[in-house]
Amino acid sequence: MADEKNSTSALRVLVYSDDVNTRQQVILALGRRPHPDLPEVEYIEVATEPVVIQNMDAGNVDLAILDGEAVPAGGMGIAKQLKDELYRCPPTLVLTGRPQDAWLATWSRADAAVSHPIDPIELAESVVALLRARTPATA
Repeated sequence: MADEKNSTSALRVLVYSDDVNTRQQVILALGRRPHPDLPEVEYIEVATEPVVIQNMDAGNVDLAILDGEAVPAGGMGIAKQLKDELYRCPPTLVLTGRPQDAWLATWSRADAAVSHPIDPIELAESVVALLRARTPATA
């Protein structure tokens, strides 16, 4: 019963970047509850590609936010790999280096893209839209 409560009480958002400052910008921009209609968000901070794959394979992630500028493994390549390899892959949002790179996010099959520098309002709107699709409607 406790597992059921945990799975419905918080949404798990993976935030991948090799740069701790980028991860913190994302988390601060979204906060604990990006929208009043959604449950609280629990963040999984990840700095390396193998840990991203490990968490995504475990199946306990509701949304992955991937830094397209991360090195050595960029978020766009990881997003494409996840979409190609995971059955029912959770939504992915890629942080691009600039707005003109949105076409690369399309190639990666990401569900959304937001460019650096991170605009908290744009990021929150994109994240809320993706998380709403994962959350059952309440009466």
